[in-house]
Amino acid sequence: MAKRILIIEDEQIITKTLQKLLKTKGYDADVVNSGKEALVRVKENDFNLIICDIMMPEMDGIVTIKAIRKMREAQGKLLIPEVIITGYADENKYKSAVALNVAAYLYKPFETKELLEAIKNNIL
Repeated sequence: MAKRILIIEDEQIITKTLQKLLKTKGYDADVVNSGKEALVRVKENDFNLIICDIMMPEMDGIVTIKAIRKMREAQGKLLIPEVIITGYADENKYKSAVALNVAAYLYKPFETKELLEAIKNNIL
């Protein structure tokens, strides 16, 4: 059975590219476009890894990850490793991600090899 990855990203070109890449590597990738959608999807499904953008409308990636972790803990479920992707070099967001101890933090545009290595090293 393929490992499931949730992609939380509001840019359609990136979601389509990631979904295609992950499918070719044998992963099952679900896509949501916001933190609110991610909360619903994670509540209803189990994932082996989350790839999350930082800058999104409504809820940014840091707030989204915190909310997902809080919900999973309340459900008595294991936390899901998160890979942060961002096109913005925001020092405060980076520090927040480091404080959360996310699995990886990648700047767009990232190398495919770099993303696949982060996934391989951290997927449940």
